[in-house]
Amino acid sequence: MSQAKKSATRSYTSAVRSEQADATRSRVVAVADALFRADGYAATSVAAVARAAGVSSQTVYNVFGTKAALLKAAYDVAVVGDDEPVPLAERPDVRALYAEPDAAVFLRGYAAFGRHVAERVGPLALQISAGAASGDADLLRLRDTTNAERLVGAGMVAQRVADLGALAPGLGVDGARDRIWTLNSIEVWHLLTALRGWSGDEYAAWVGDAMVAAALAPG
Repeated sequence: MSQAKKSATRSYTSAVRSEQADATRSRVVAVADALFRADGYAATSVAAVARAAGVSSQTVYNVFGTKAALLKAAYDVAVVGDDEPVPLAERPDVRALYAEPDAAVFLRGYAAFGRHVAERVGPLALQISAGAASGDADLLRLRDTTNAERLVGAGMVAQRVADLGALAPGLGVDGARDRIWTLNSIEVWHLLTALRGWSGDEYAAWVGDAMVAAALAPG
């Protein structure tokens, strides 16, 4: 076999293996997501995920390292809604949102978008918070990570409002970021929708109005 043919064969084999690895990873994450939601994080073992996904426990550990990392992988997929390798900020709906020139419309749109993210990721995020509160070191770190990621997102929103020249007098980007971050939290979503029985539409409308009142100049 010529060197060119050998190289082509190796490239093909590598591509096939990569596709198989991606498919396995996606299957494990989907199974883990379902089990975490149905049975809870603490009651779901890596062995149970492996059995349901048709792989070995060692395969799960090789790919993810820890059960907490597997939960984070499921969380990340839930945030964007699929496992395509496209960052949230580059998604068409997010790009369209950031193109909105009216700051109030932008913030209300962000609240509506956040409502759908919360509905997808909420059950997993609440398990992270509960595990962190119980002292699980892995979930404490994971809670810090997810809160930091949300803070980055809220900072981008606050910066967009600032770029539009619409921040309330005396309010800096960091202050607006912190207000938006709080209003967009899973805790607020859970309090209003699960404990007070608000509909998703009612929640999104209130959060949007609250963000406008908290961050924008009166007008």
